[in-house]
Amino acid sequence: MPPERDLFANFERMRREIDELFGDFFDRPALAPHRRAGFTPPVDVSYADDPPRVIVTAALPGIRIDEVELEVQGRQLVIAGHRRPAEPEGRAYQQIEIEHGPFRRVIELGAEVATERTRATYENGMLHVELPLVPPDTRARTVQIEVSSSRSKVDQSGSAVGPGSSEADAAGPKSGGVHRRAPGARNGGRAS
Repeated sequence: MPPERDLFANFERMRREIDELFGDFFDRPALAPHRRAGFTPPVDVSYADDPPRVIVTAALPGIRIDEVELEVQGRQLVIAGHRRPAEPEGRAYQQIEIEHGPFRRVIELGAEVATERTRATYENGMLHVELPLVPPDTRARTVQIEVSSSRSKVDQSGSAVGPGSSEADAAGPKSGGVHRRAPGARNGGRAS
């Protein structure tokens, strides 16, 4: 066997020995870093054009589909569920790496979606969710500009409406409006 091959074999052996030496160190409750229950399944998010839609794919192997819930909340897709551990009956585990427990993923969507037309399929441990995009509103609309109350406003007829008066003041008696005075105004030298 070439010597460079032995060098890598020694590193691998050394790594295994270190893992064995320190492997149970983090299993002690007082020394273990805080680990939350459950796991986080990986997801892919993409956008397609024909028809415009968001496509979310989540890897959920070993999870029964009746243990998965989907919910759309505004611009978020929530995938939640639970992966149950295999029954240990008649088994003695040497190593456990498959994560179990509850999970919840909140996927931020970059656009508005039509929730009522969302479709989801589950095949071979992969969840595929298609969320059609809401077409943007391209209609033009007029926006009325309001002037702050401390300055005079001009109504459609061009009459000024100042602070302490109303649009009925500006309309005057010709348009059937009621003529009112501003509070504190004097009528012929007498307070009204």
